[in-house]
Amino acid sequence: MNAGAPGKFITLEGMDGAGKSTHLSWLPAFLAARGVTVCLTREPGGTPLGERLRELMLDKNRQPNQPLHADTEALLMFAARREHLDKVILPALRAGSWVVCDRFTDATFAYQAGGSGLPWERIATLESWVQGPLQPDLTLYFDVPAEVGKARTSAVREPDRFEQEGRAFFDRVRAAYLRRARESDGRMHIIDGTLTLDAVRKVVEDTILSNCFK
Repeated sequence: MNAGAPGKFITLEGMDGAGKSTHLSWLPAFLAARGVTVCLTREPGGTPLGERLRELMLDKNRQPNQPLHADTEALLMFAARREHLDKVILPALRAGSWVVCDRFTDATFAYQAGGSGLPWERIATLESWVQGPLQPDLTLYFDVPAEVGKARTSAVREPDRFEQEGRAFFDRVRAAYLRRARESDGRMHIIDGTLTLDAVRKVVEDTILSNCFK
């Protein structure tokens, strides 16, 4: 990778239990072995403010009778995203690093529009305002049926607030992710998360090599 070359922005998306965290564990080393400087980050999170908002939004102990309004959730997500772009993502890309992010705006469409029922156009307006024309160069969407993701997650940890939602919520989340993929003009690549780990890894490697190393 030439010094000063523009970086690439790669995001990983999917419901909890779809397998993206497993592949985030090896992906930075895979890229580094090909001469890439990698900035690994996540949403919500990535900055001190983002991590504090993450705690607030994912708090599994929040009183059931005191939920955040869906609009509030979306606005908090985009507030954290604006800081994330300003403090982490854009500086890294300008420096020629490749940014690998665990979720980005596709997740807001999936969870706040799909899961919580906010109008799609409202999220699109916030997306345009906060990030302008910026989109990831490549998004890997790990797709699994809602029941598979929920079973995998409950087997390894206590669920956070979103993970405590019911099957219908996650069916809507998945449908929103698939809609976003259809509308992404080839940016989002759907990966079957029910395949074996080795098979999924091979698809991830091939997809990155064919789309980002041209």
